[in-house]
Amino acid sequence: MFAAFFAALGQLGDRRFRRVLGLGVLLALALLFAAYLLFLQGIWWLAPDTVDLPVIGPVSGIDSFLGWTSLFLMLGLSVFLMIPVAAAFTGFFLEDVADAVEDRHYPHLPPATALSLSESLRQAVNFLGVVIAVNLGAVFLYPLVGPGAPLVFWAVNGYLLGREYFSLVALRRLPPSEVRAMRRRNRWTLWAAGTLMAAPLSLPLVNLVIPTLGVATFTHIFHRLAQAGR
Repeated sequence: MFAAFFAALGQLGDRRFRRVLGLGVLLALALLFAAYLLFLQGIWWLAPDTVDLPVIGPVSGIDSFLGWTSLFLMLGLSVFLMIPVAAAFTGFFLEDVADAVEDRHYPHLPPATALSLSESLRQAVNFLGVVIAVNLGAVFLYPLVGPGAPLVFWAVNGYLLGREYFSLVALRRLPPSEVRAMRRRNRWTLWAAGTLMAAPLSLPLVNLVIPTLGVATFTHIFHRLAQAGR
């Protein structure tokens, strides 16, 4: 698992990696900015312009104050938003990253069967819905686990990311029935690798490069498991 991650890390200088990384960063920033604008618009709709306070009297500019405050709130929420952003990323850039890894490290392989654009987008949208639903459900669990909340967050999303990234990479080479069987046999490895990906998604700026590294890492994991007959 760690060897796969460091092999992916060593390829960040690849021209195709740089292209995907640049596009991925722009996509992530655009999605986060769009989410912030929607959040800000909601504040402007709901917050009053003026509030009457006891003794002090009317205070204006409340909506502007909440708007600026929301910027810091969204920076914190970006930790959670990067998980669905990483999910959306797979549908757009999976093939480019996986092809770059295979061309450098597995040149003996025949060309992969690329997923159609419609199938990639369908998988990404479905997974995005699952990620959002599971994380909304987990919000009610976090207060119960106290300081262990980050570990629960990483474990839950690590399982989801490991399952999805591995499946999409493997489907380029194997039929769905074999992918499911392989995934079951190696579920603990995939969960651990997904958690390795989910944890740095919690770090601002660092999380912008993780989707690219995630696809590359799971490409290596798939081929190493396949070569080992697992």
